[in-house]
Amino acid sequence: MDDTENTTETASMELATFYVGGSLYGIDIMNIQEINKHFEVTKVPQAAEYIIGVLNLRGKIVTILDIGKKIGLSHIERSKDNRNIIVQSEDEYIGLLVDSISDVVIAEKSHLEPAPSNLGGLEGKFFKCVLKTEKSLIGILNIEEVLKD
Repeated sequence: MDDTENTTETASMELATFYVGGSLYGIDIMNIQEINKHFEVTKVPQAAEYIIGVLNLRGKIVTILDIGKKIGLSHIERSKDNRNIIVQSEDEYIGLLVDSISDVVIAEKSHLEPAPSNLGGLEGKFFKCVLKTEKSLIGILNIEEVLKD
């Protein structure tokens, strides 16, 4: 029975889904530290255009990125629905500012398809794969590639 349980565990993954520019994207929930709505951001002089600034999150400095700008979309318009998805990259925390959060989706790995080289005008390198659901197409971000400079 233990073998069956292990197989079931690896046959699916949980995705935190969110909207950027009207499209639905997802990140493996195992990559996420937390999701928050802190916006007391300090601007960083001469930073890349997609870096909004830094914030102090319980004593840790978190760099906040405009994920829309970073992956080639328009910048995130500020609204009450915005959230920061905090991920850990190497030895630092990075916040990804998104338009809004959607649901946690359980994706069967057998339903994941390779990402096309050009997904909605975006470079395919930012995507691990694509999940087709009855209602939508979810681009699963390759978070390591997104956070590369």
